[in-house]
Amino acid sequence: MARTKIVATVGPASDSPDMIRRMLAAGMTVARINFSHGNHDSHIRTIQMLRRVAAEEGHVLAIMGDLQGPKIRLGHVKAGGIPLAVGDEVVFTPHPGQPAMIHLPHPDLIAVIQVGAKLVIGDGEVEFSVVEKTGDTLRCVVTVAGLLESRKGVNAPGTALVTSSITEKDKDDLALACRLDLDYVALSFVRTAVDVKELRALMNAAGREIPIIAKIEKREAIEHLSEISDAADGMMVARGDLGIEVLPQQVPLLQKEIIRCCNAAGKPVITATQMLQSMIEHPRPTRAEASDVANAILDGTDAVMLSGETATGQFPVEAVQMMANIAEITEQAFPYEAWRQRRRQQDVGMPIDEAISAASCEVARQVGARAIVSTTVSGYTAQQIARHRPETPIMAISPSPHTQRRLSMVWGVECLLVPDFRDTDAMLAQAVESIRSFDIEPGDKLVITAGVPFGTYGKTNLIQVHEVRE
Repeated sequence: MARTKIVATVGPASDSPDMIRRMLAAGMTVARINFSHGNHDSHIRTIQMLRRVAAEEGHVLAIMGDLQGPKIRLGHVKAGGIPLAVGDEVVFTPHPGQPAMIHLPHPDLIAVIQVGAKLVIGDGEVEFSVVEKTGDTLRCVVTVAGLLESRKGVNAPGTALVTSSITEKDKDDLALACRLDLDYVALSFVRTAVDVKELRALMNAAGREIPIIAKIEKREAIEHLSEISDAADGMMVARGDLGIEVLPQQVPLLQKEIIRCCNAAGKPVITATQMLQSMIEHPRPTRAEASDVANAILDGTDAVMLSGETATGQFPVEAVQMMANIAEITEQAFPYEAWRQRRRQQDVGMPIDEAISAASCEVARQVGARAIVSTTVSGYTAQQIARHRPETPIMAISPSPHTQRRLSMVWGVECLLVPDFRDTDAMLAQAVESIRSFDIEPGDKLVITAGVPFGTYGKTNLIQVHEVRE
C-alpha cells in the first residue's frame, strides 16, 4: 500500500457509489469536492454518498471542500468565439452589451490594472498587453493569438487585487462545509496569512475548526510563504494558476520550495494540477507525467491530486490505480537515508515535541522496530513524526474520528480508531492491542510516542520502546 496519499476530485465521471467503491479500492484516501461546480443540493448528495460508501467498504476517507475564490471570468462572447491574431486590438469593458467591446464583468480588476500589464485568458490560450486605460475601459493588443470564448478565466500576473480572497459564494459554500463537518477546506488564491486568518474567523463564528489548506497559486503567496505556512494547516501546490502568475519554467523549483516549507513545519502538502492529464482521454499516462508524480513524491509531498482525471475523465479508476502504482514503486527508492541525515543535522534546542518525534524515528531504526505507534488526539504527534519520513511504518491510534479521517492526508500514517484513553497504562494497552492485527508477532518491538497529559495539542513528551509478548 502506498504511503503517499491520493486526493481524487469527484465529478460527473466518478459521482456514483460503484465508482467511489472502485476508487477507494484503487487507493483514494481523500475526496475533493470542487465548489466551483455544482450546487449545494448536489454537494450534499455527493458527500453523504461518499461517507456511506466509505463506511460500507471499511475505508477511512477524508473529504475536502475546495472554495472557488474570486475567479475572474470573461462575460458573454459571440457564439463560436472570436479568433484573434497577434497585433489585433480589443477593448474590455465592465458594462455588458457594448458594441465592439468585450465584456469583462470585474470593475475591481480594471480599476487596479496598469498600462503594460498582461491579461492571460484560460491556461494561456490568448494573451493581451494593456496599451491604454480610459475611465473603466481597457484597450489591449493581442500578444498570443488564439480563440476568445465566453466565460474563460482571466489572470493578470503581477496585478494585486485589493478585494478579499473570500467571496460571498465562498461564504455560502463555507457554511455548507461547516454544516456537513468536512475534514478539510481548501482556500483558493491565497495571497498572505490575512486571507487564511479571515477564513478561520468565519469558521470560528460558525463554531467549527476545520483544517485549512492554503492553495499557493499567486505570486504574492510565494513572497509570504512562511507566514502562510504558520497560519494554515497545510498547503496545495496549485500549479495551474501558479504557472500563469510566474514563468512555467519557474514552477518546478517553486514546487520544491513549497514542499520543503510544509515538511519543515510538519504540515501536509498536496501537489496538484495536470499530474496525469493525458488519462482524461487515455488509459495510460505519458512518461513525463509518471516522472512528474514520482519526483513530487521524492521531493516530500504528502499527497498527489487528480482533478479532471477523476472528475470528468474517461478512466477515473485507472488514474487512481496508476497514481498508487507510481507511488508504491517510487517509495521503494525513497531517500530515507538522506532524510535521516537531515534529521540528525537539525539545530540543538528544538522544542520538546519535535525532539521526541525526531528521536522516535531514530530509535525505531536502531532497535529495528516493527512500527512507530503514535497515540494522538489531535493528530499533531503523528504529523510531527511523518515530517521526518521514517522508513519504519507509522501507526496512529486516536479516539477521534475527525483525527482519523484528517490523517488520511498525511504521508505514511495509518490511523486506527480506539476507545478514549485517560492515563498512560490505558494508552499503552490500547496502542499494543490496536495494532495486533497488522502482522505483529511476539518479540516485535514498537516505539510508542504520546503527549501527556492526554488531549493537550502539541505536547509530545513521551517515548517508550515496547516488546510485544504473547
